[in-house]
Amino acid sequence: MLGIEMVQSTQALVAIGILLVMFVLFVKETFPVEVTAIAGAATMILLGILPEKEALKVLSNNAPWTIALMFMVMGGLVRTGSVEMMIGLAERHVGNRPKTTIAVLFGFVAVASSVMNNTPLVAVMIPVVIQMAARIGKAPSKLLIPLSHMTVLGGMISLIGTSTNLLVDGSAHDAGLEHFGLFEIAPLGIAVTLVGGLYLALFADRLLPERQSMASMLGDRKRMKYFTEVAIPEDSVLIGVPVLEVQQFKRNGVRVIDVLRGDESLRRALQSAVLAAGDRVVLRTEMSELLGMQNRTDMRIADKLSSVETETVEVLITPGCRMIGRTLGELRLRRRYGVYVLAAHRKSQNIGRQLDELVVQVGDTLLLEGASADIKRLADDMDMVDVSHPKQRAYRRGKAPIALGALFLVVLLSSFDVAPIYVLGFIAVTLILITRCIDSDEALSFVDGRLLAMIFAMLAVGEGLDRSGAVTIIVTQVKPWMEGLPPFLMIMAIYLLGLILTEFLSNNAVAVLYTPIAIQLAHQLGVDPRPFVVAVMFSATLAFATPIGYQTNMMVYGPGGYKFLDFTRIGVPMNIITWLLCSALIPLIWPLYP
Repeated sequence: MLGIEMVQSTQALVAIGILLVMFVLFVKETFPVEVTAIAGAATMILLGILPEKEALKVLSNNAPWTIALMFMVMGGLVRTGSVEMMIGLAERHVGNRPKTTIAVLFGFVAVASSVMNNTPLVAVMIPVVIQMAARIGKAPSKLLIPLSHMTVLGGMISLIGTSTNLLVDGSAHDAGLEHFGLFEIAPLGIAVTLVGGLYLALFADRLLPERQSMASMLGDRKRMKYFTEVAIPEDSVLIGVPVLEVQQFKRNGVRVIDVLRGDESLRRALQSAVLAAGDRVVLRTEMSELLGMQNRTDMRIADKLSSVETETVEVLITPGCRMIGRTLGELRLRRRYGVYVLAAHRKSQNIGRQLDELVVQVGDTLLLEGASADIKRLADDMDMVDVSHPKQRAYRRGKAPIALGALFLVVLLSSFDVAPIYVLGFIAVTLILITRCIDSDEALSFVDGRLLAMIFAMLAVGEGLDRSGAVTIIVTQVKPWMEGLPPFLMIMAIYLLGLILTEFLSNNAVAVLYTPIAIQLAHQLGVDPRPFVVAVMFSATLAFATPIGYQTNMMVYGPGGYKFLDFTRIGVPMNIITWLLCSALIPLIWPLYP
């Protein structure tokens, strides 16, 4: 008997050790979050901490499948133009009453986020907000963080507003609690949305700086409007000359983009590239410089079609983009689309060198140069968002009432508890697919496979912690510190720990790991676990002090030209306000002592 207890104790300590290593890897971003999560789950299975059969049971959890289904319903709304149609209603009076328009638009975003997945909603809204900022003479950086924050706040009005809510509900149900009703959290969600919105209205303009994105920082380079491909003849005096030392290429209106030697691109080694006979030099030029090259003998324009009018476009890498996880070099954008990546923006850094080795991540912003039609083809194929202006495509507008009806069906029937949300979501997806609101491949492209992989892996890790006894050890250590505290302070403590974890880890990972700990702690303290679960739900979402806290923060990072501390400056007061508000209201709405 003693031997069995020692084995279990050892397993629990090993499981906690695995969790700590995962936390370090999450914070350092050594690997993508889903890779770290999968590795942690696999380690627990290999060490016998999590039996294989128990690991497979994770796949039966309803929450991740519900999240996937709601992503597809949101895809139907986007594909039919339903979202753009509703946004257009708020945009009509821009210029006449700009402050009112912004307030109405952000109010719409908050309400829409309560029943729509906020990640694709923000992807649609970013170009709209940037365009609006230009029309009213504001820097986009004044509006994009508030856009992200309002979607996060609004997502707390209903259970389907964020994936985190669904995960916490699923984990709580697995632990024996009743499922949350669709709008059970609405009173608290509405309160934090109103108070948070008021804070942003009063202080966002003062606290947020005027910053510009990459495209707006191009300066004089914006005047360069043509890609020109010039060939080096066999008798050219430029043979043997370093390409960057050619006087014609050093003029203000010219920039060397690439040197093509046969099928090989020398872009990586432009600093040391020496011209040879037959080389083709790709230049970005103004029209005046292009005309001046036509009569030169040391170079010749390859053909009339090689001088193509171009534009510079800033695109955002959103969840579901087909470039994620691949290097820019292996994508071969020049050969496939005739488009060049001039720079990339990631976490307040503009990257202009060694772009071919850059592995594309969610939240990256790329500065592309190419013909308008080529960039559009690339953006459509790869599912990127042009942050300069709303995406233009042939919406299936005639199907919009069906897509809206499908969402309304989910909301109405689940609010009356007619059927579980995942069943209603399945019916809604079937409806939008059969009526061709969206094609199946398009619908599946809205599902973030990396997110689902991370969720399932973290569910497995959470199961391993529970079965090993690690959760019990953690609760035993925390319990003495919380015994005898009044309800307000209990909720403050539970909420604060969840908030700190969320600011540095994935919100979904915190939801999965922290929920069973909070529930067991509540049982040990002799209080109703439901208020603790609500505290976890809100603290794992309402994290505003870092861009890491929530995915929509990462999405506005590049387009707003933000720095890390910009989020901290406006987010820390917001965290404190929502923390105190939730700590005061949760015990009133969900009493700890029945």
